[in-house]
Amino acid sequence: MRILISFLFVLQFSGYSFAQPPRNWSTSEIQLGLRKLGTVGSVLYIAAHPDDENTRLLSYLANDLCLRAAYLSVTRGDGGQNLIGKEQGELLGMIRTQELLAARRTDGAEQFFTRANDFGFSKNPEETFSFWNHDSVLADVVWVIRNFNPDVIITRFATDGSGGHGHHTASAILAEEAFDAAADPTRFPEQLQYTKPWKTNRLLYNSTFRFSNPNADLSSLLKTDVGGFNILLGKSYGELSAESRSMHKSQGFGTAKARGSYLEYFKPLKGDTVIKEPFQSLDFSWKKTEGGEAVQKLIDKISAAFDAQHPEASVDALVKLYDALQGIQDVSLRERKQKETLDLILACSGTVLEALTNAYSTSPGDTVKVTASIVTRSGIKIIPLSVTVQGNTIGNSPDSAFSIPLLLNKPLVAEKVITIPADAPVTNPYWLDHPHSKGIYAVADQLMIGKPENEAAFSAVFKLNIASHEFLVTRPLQFKWVEPSDGERYRPFLVAPPVMVRFSDESVVFPSSVDKNISLHLKAGRDNLSGTVQLNLPSSWTVAPKQVSFSLARKGEEQEVVFHITTPATASEAVASAVITLQGSEKTYSRGLVELKYDHIPVQTYFPQATCRFLRLDVKKHLNNIGYIAGAGDEIPKYLEQLGYRVTLLDDKMLGETKLDGLDAIVTGIRAFNTNEKLILHKQTLMNYVRNGGNLIVQYNTNNFLGPMNADIGPYPFKISRDRVTHEEAAVTFELPNHPLLNTPNKITQKDFEGWIQERGIYFANSWDSAYAVPFSMNDPGEKPMKGSTLVAQFGKGYFIYSGLVFFRELPAGVPGAFRLFVNMIECGK
Repeated sequence: MRILISFLFVLQFSGYSFAQPPRNWSTSEIQLGLRKLGTVGSVLYIAAHPDDENTRLLSYLANDLCLRAAYLSVTRGDGGQNLIGKEQGELLGMIRTQELLAARRTDGAEQFFTRANDFGFSKNPEETFSFWNHDSVLADVVWVIRNFNPDVIITRFATDGSGGHGHHTASAILAEEAFDAAADPTRFPEQLQYTKPWKTNRLLYNSTFRFSNPNADLSSLLKTDVGGFNILLGKSYGELSAESRSMHKSQGFGTAKARGSYLEYFKPLKGDTVIKEPFQSLDFSWKKTEGGEAVQKLIDKISAAFDAQHPEASVDALVKLYDALQGIQDVSLRERKQKETLDLILACSGTVLEALTNAYSTSPGDTVKVTASIVTRSGIKIIPLSVTVQGNTIGNSPDSAFSIPLLLNKPLVAEKVITIPADAPVTNPYWLDHPHSKGIYAVADQLMIGKPENEAAFSAVFKLNIASHEFLVTRPLQFKWVEPSDGERYRPFLVAPPVMVRFSDESVVFPSSVDKNISLHLKAGRDNLSGTVQLNLPSSWTVAPKQVSFSLARKGEEQEVVFHITTPATASEAVASAVITLQGSEKTYSRGLVELKYDHIPVQTYFPQATCRFLRLDVKKHLNNIGYIAGAGDEIPKYLEQLGYRVTLLDDKMLGETKLDGLDAIVTGIRAFNTNEKLILHKQTLMNYVRNGGNLIVQYNTNNFLGPMNADIGPYPFKISRDRVTHEEAAVTFELPNHPLLNTPNKITQKDFEGWIQERGIYFANSWDSAYAVPFSMNDPGEKPMKGSTLVAQFGKGYFIYSGLVFFRELPAGVPGAFRLFVNMIECGK
């Protein structure tokens, strides 16, 4: 009797999504799994962002050619916009990471990333690499190639800039350079203590010419039809692709299902490029592997004998195949195929293993109850031998239940309360666990680079005897609950700080010399906590009291504590940090809690450092009442309230029934006219409001396939373009220095455009009626000035303003000049 174990690094490298219910395989899926056992090829697709991948091609590669397919997204999409919520930056990157994983679970491919941070739109690769650090990101691409071992690399974009985004072009440049560097042992030699050089056969460009030019001549390119139908899945690759792409919900990429033939085009770039078809002359069979022919014969025999009505009849043969794979000298291939074989053994025997906790989190030194369960739905003889978690035995063979075969369809359940080690680290997304630069995340562990997400905080190891062989099967600890509207849900078990603290807002504004009470929210990570919390600020800011005592009796209990803040006499900025000291301990805690809950992805948890930016602003305002029409999700209303405005949120009903005369100004949120089709029906109401003396500020709207503008939204015509200024320090020229927007109630100077983040603005106007004034222009380095960032027109007694400036980023980030300019828009001409 031997123990057969699958533990190699390459399997760990490929990662897994651990917040998922146990997989139930249909017999069709088992048959597809057997097909995949018979292929040993792999293809790596490389592009820049979540949503850049060709999901139809990935579906075809993974389920028709049955190759190991993967998408390497250079970034996590952190710098984009969010159509489903208010999250930006790092939190948006967490959402889009999970959307990519959901897409991969749908199309059958795997997912990888580099450490590069999506810092926002970039117009050229030179700017991109100035933020990313070219060599660091190149090293990550090489690392993924050396571990994934692709036969073919495919890029989504070309190096000629035709992709339209600096990140796109940069991803293609990196792919071409990494193709050579991965095979060169003198490049990034520090990686070779973990892996070895890899020479990929060919590099292809998956041409996008037809999207930019429907009449493009593609006759010189290679082509393959990826529109086929998979009888085992009951779907075409166009249908599978649509389901996969529709997982990108934060970007509004819901896609219709396509059926029928569809050609993809390729241009050979490097390697063996004298070919007529993309995968010509590549051997994806076991024949190219030493000892592989015998393995192929076993797989063919299993596939031929497979009985869809009795998949358990294949178990003995699969166990023999697992044993035979031990003779394969290619270690990474051997381990990967043994993992696939073990999955099929469990699937054919109808065996489901699960390890659940009675809480989704606990803190170091605390306890959690683990419930391990095993059930088999076939007549296969399976003897459970033990279940262990982090050295804790949940059940083992001395117990009678662990020394006899499982009963058909009768779950074996074992429970035990275990203690989480006192030194267990907090479960944070690994790429967010350390401070990072604007362009690249800091990752201390080389072995984590490339992975889409963390490994499970804790896992259960099941030892099973199947067909006289012992196997170790690992399952992550998870928490399961039932939502009345959705049914069974899962989330990963994680380690949390014993106590968490958070500020209500990312920034807090103190207009002029107004003092404020600031609330901190404490949450217990375990029972029976008491201690003190203090707020640390520079000496020019006064905090009272110096510290506040708290007591939390039960895990999950929350408490609010309040500090009174007295600001400096003049304009000032400071970063406040909250620090907790528990009674009887010298250790301090300063992490908050952020939970991202969306139905299409597992619940995501992040424990960021508890800090807040305090701004003592030199800002003047005279008006009081503001109406706000929500757009696609921004937090501007609460920052207007911090300035002292009274904000009323206006919906369609209120716009149709409420008199607007009592409002000094109305502001529309970003993409409001894109996301609310009824809003244009209220245009006349809004124009009458402006004519009678109100100010209407319309923040940017898009004019593309996601949100085309089919009507004028101002009192005079103007057209919205895709023009933007992406450099946050881009030069700003005052075209009309005496215009009210630049003078009242606050004098706007060049200083007010300092400290902006990510970009100046997007979706500028590119043509407009002469009735509009353009108070300032701006331009990225080396480009001509753009005047369409902000248009101002007097209409009757009031003013209409369209602005593509990204206030939705700048106000939460606490940019003083953005606050002053936004107030001037609200109070223009008053």
